[in-house]
Amino acid sequence: MRVRCRALLAAFVLLAGCSSLPPGALPGRDQVGDFALEARFALRVTLPDSAPQSAGGRLSWEHKNDANRILIANPLGIALAEIETTPALSRLQTADGKRLESPDADALMEEVTGQRLPVTRLPAWLLGRPGPNAAVSIDPLGRPSHLQEGEWRIDYDYEDFAPSALPSRLTLNRNQEIELRLRIEEWKEAP
Repeated sequence: MRVRCRALLAAFVLLAGCSSLPPGALPGRDQVGDFALEARFALRVTLPDSAPQSAGGRLSWEHKNDANRILIANPLGIALAEIETTPALSRLQTADGKRLESPDADALMEEVTGQRLPVTRLPAWLLGRPGPNAAVSIDPLGRPSHLQEGEWRIDYDYEDFAPSALPSRLTLNRNQEIELRLRIEEWKEAP
């Protein structure tokens, strides 16, 4: 189960060399296309008939031209996995050299973790962009506060009071079985 939790961690948090921008230099949430971010994460997996599993660490994520590159590291910064996704191919490589590929990012994550994870939706969810069958709650400043899409609920918190602010914290939850907390330390413009 420990290996599966680590694989789930690597897969879920999917998705580095970017130029850092001063606060407010990245366009507002509605204008962001390509982005990069640095974040800390905490993952808790509580599956039926299993003891809860927890993991945490750091991630660097670059989203550019519908492609993603995510480097996942432990809390000390030691690389654990790298994930790359494009519309045509998804690849996961672990620190020990294991490499898996698939034309479907969500299917690759299911192969690695045993769970069907919404890899393709994560970039939009980070920015509070719902799919066609999602419900969004808006805070008093007009920003997404909660997004419900399928079995997933995403909660947003902001440090900036601007209506176009990017979130600084996200909590993704699927039926109380999987909870991923992201603390975004820095949004950056993708090179």
